Amino acid sequence: MQRLRELSRRVEAVYGEIAETFSAYQQQRGLGCRSGCGECCLQPTIEATVLEMLPLALHLFDQGKAEQTLTQLEELTEPAGCFFYQKLSFDGKQGQCSVYQQRPSICRLFGAAGYRDKQGKTALSLCKVIKADKPAAYQDSLIALESDPPPMMLKAKELVNELDYELGKQHLPINEALRQALEKVLFKAWYSGMNDDQQIA
Repeated sequence: MQRLRELSRRVEAVYGEIAETFSAYQQQRGLGCRSGCGECCLQPTIEATVLEMLPLALHLFDQGKAEQTLTQLEELTEPAGCFFYQKLSFDGKQGQCSVYQQRPSICRLFGAAGYRDKQGKTALSLCKVIKADKPAAYQDSLIALESDPPPMMLKAKELVNELDYELGKQHLPINEALRQALEKVLFKAWYSGMNDDQQIA
């Protein structure tokens, strides 16, 4: 269990670096997210690794909510957006994250990030809402791709997932990634408890 906690602290340290880098680019380029927007959180195609979900799984465990959350995730019958997104409008497009501090790296990168196109050149991936809201800033950012390139999404995700190959090697639907992270944390907690009981005996 101690190893998982140490690994989680390392993940969170990288998250801090990622958030600072990507947030700074968005603010400098005028590409900030619309206040209260949660469209990206509704997408069932959002993926994360088990490693990315480890800080959240441990947070839920420490709050005494791990088993309850695991049960609720197992009861989901079809692909859905993030389990922890709280809808604040009828269509669900307005809302908020209820675990914002523990959100995985994809949530920290999604608004505006760089990637390599088929020719190997730097391209800008931008949320469609930001693109519609801020067309001038978007065009300016495209013009400035060489002089002011965006931070690269793949590089940022690699910084996290290279911390543990086994837990970071596979991208899964976000709710499934959390389910597996919770299972791992609960198993380790149970196993640690078994060892403690045996030592006392």
